[in-house]
Amino acid sequence: MIHKFSMNSMFIVMDINSGAIHTVDEMTYKLLEHAHSRADLDNTRMFLETYGGEYPEADILSAIEELKEAAGGGALFAPDIYEGYTGGKNGGIVKALCLHIAHDCNLRCKYCFAGKGAYNGERGLMSADVGRAAIDFLIERSKGRRQLEVDFFGGEPTVNFDTVKEIVSYARRREVEYEKNIRFTLTTNGVALDDSLMDYVNRHMRNVVLSADGRKSVNDRMRTTLGGGGSYDAIMPKFQKLADSRGQENYYIRGTYTRENLDFAEDVKHLADMGFRQISMEPVVAEKGADYALREEDLTELFRQYEILAEEMLKREQEGRGFNFFHFTVDLDGGPCVIKRLTGCGAGMEYLAVTPEGDLYPCHQFVGQRHFIMGNVFDGISDNGARIRKAFSACSVYAKPGCKSCWARYYCGGGCAAAAYFQSGDILSPYSLACELMRKRIECAVYINAVKVLTT
Repeated sequence: MIHKFSMNSMFIVMDINSGAIHTVDEMTYKLLEHAHSRADLDNTRMFLETYGGEYPEADILSAIEELKEAAGGGALFAPDIYEGYTGGKNGGIVKALCLHIAHDCNLRCKYCFAGKGAYNGERGLMSADVGRAAIDFLIERSKGRRQLEVDFFGGEPTVNFDTVKEIVSYARRREVEYEKNIRFTLTTNGVALDDSLMDYVNRHMRNVVLSADGRKSVNDRMRTTLGGGGSYDAIMPKFQKLADSRGQENYYIRGTYTRENLDFAEDVKHLADMGFRQISMEPVVAEKGADYALREEDLTELFRQYEILAEEMLKREQEGRGFNFFHFTVDLDGGPCVIKRLTGCGAGMEYLAVTPEGDLYPCHQFVGQRHFIMGNVFDGISDNGARIRKAFSACSVYAKPGCKSCWARYYCGGGCAAAAYFQSGDILSPYSLACELMRKRIECAVYINAVKVLTT
């Protein structure tokens, strides 16, 4: 399978199964319109009859020979050696937990998928006992794996930060005992950040996710305080200080764009202008019918925004003020392991979420959907959890009709199971709008890399 696209007068051909990426001239790009397999390249007469009036015969024949050479070397029309893969078992190993430290929040973001922090249930805080049990569960279920991840999430975890500290202290003792290395991440809206908390974060958190939506008007429209005011002025100076204190590494500032700011590239540029060098801007996860929800009719503009952003990133890098954009960071040389390419993020298998009560869910976005409870950190995986785990373990790109024939399947691993479920009721039916955005982001990432290679 190949995928071809053009951007800013550059013609790019991706061989999906081998991972090879080619920049070609316009003539070769057109020739490939009529080549769907290696065998089609032998039909010289068809190419000459179709394009002989447009290009010199010698040029056409030369281009065809180059394409045959690439195909013969396995870099074009490579076979799919993973076809038929329907999922795999990982022996029940868990390597990452998302701890919902607080089902409560000191903001009231309008698009919050977590029901303003309460996940459509009662507000509550995780106790240290639950946190310690979660660490024990992770260590036990990680088996021989040494590198583990724990994310402190919410709601807003800083409203229960003493418990965060107790969990970290306990985990540090246990990791030495069991020869593990636990890496912590904190996601925060910044309201409660102060110098003391920042110092602790810099000493103990491998990564930090800072939640803000970009321009003041955009941020304050959606990310409001308990009293209904904006949060931008209170959080941005703190975020700038924290990012600088970490040397502009091991963090990212994460925004959400909605139908209220389809020009989201301006928000990314604003964050870059504020000095942030690690930036993410995600499409909103919204209920159907919400006035801020993205629609299919918005795709043309959203695609244009990603292209604007790609060009802006290249421009700023040349000027010595570049930044990283999370969705354009694609490893084109090796990428993730094969299993990760085929099964995605590991939700429901390697990665689980833990509620303040200790209940286990496939990931943070499923929390509150009680039929997805997989057990409890005190009692382990339940029979229902085993069934859920089995369903997620079979959730590969080859088990999803919408993914099996998609050129982007190895880059996204089948997309977000939660987004699929909430849009269609089936984790095997990817959310089409999210798929369109993912494909566009991958094209932009490939384009950026191609430009860099050709200009260095």
